[in-house]
Amino acid sequence: MVAATLLDMKVAGLLPQGELVDAESVAILEARDLLFARLLQYRAFKEVSAWFARCLEREDRRHTRSVRLDDKHRRQVPDLVWTLTPQDFAALAMLALTPKEIPHVGLDHLHAPLVSIREQAAIVVTLLRDRGSLTFRELVAGVTAPGVVVARFLSILELYRHAALSFEQLEPLGELTLRWSAQRWSDENLATLGADYDH
Repeated sequence: MVAATLLDMKVAGLLPQGELVDAESVAILEARDLLFARLLQYRAFKEVSAWFARCLEREDRRHTRSVRLDDKHRRQVPDLVWTLTPQDFAALAMLALTPKEIPHVGLDHLHAPLVSIREQAAIVVTLLRDRGSLTFRELVAGVTAPGVVVARFLSILELYRHAALSFEQLEPLGELTLRWSAQRWSDENLATLGADYDH
């Protein structure tokens, strides 16, 4: 039946339309094939439902065995001895049911405090004018904040750009020696120092 239906449809698809097979015959073949497919689905569902019915009927005849544990197994289980008092259980319940404190995440590590280039330049100017020359290591001695170290280095570059100091480094990555070289210097020169870093 299935082979005949498929053969008829194959022939209908291969033959030129309008010569040997008309549209009505093709429609009848498609309707018959659809009906046959639905019959196959119905048969499959019927067989599956019968299989479920047999399984349920077989399981209905099974029952659990309700007996006490064998003595050899009972002897291997230790007796349960309570060592906690009701107060201990109350303390455990209080600890478990107490709302946890919401953790606080600080943002101080994200926003470092601002360091003024002008203030650090004023410190550098004061130290160099008093001592004449200093190494950069001596200039930042005792400074723990990384921002201050960076600000002092930037202030040195700004002072060098204004020809207020000179520096010497005998070898790459060697000691950096700073010398005060400005002939005329006043506090008014610090007013515009580091303006490029304000924004």
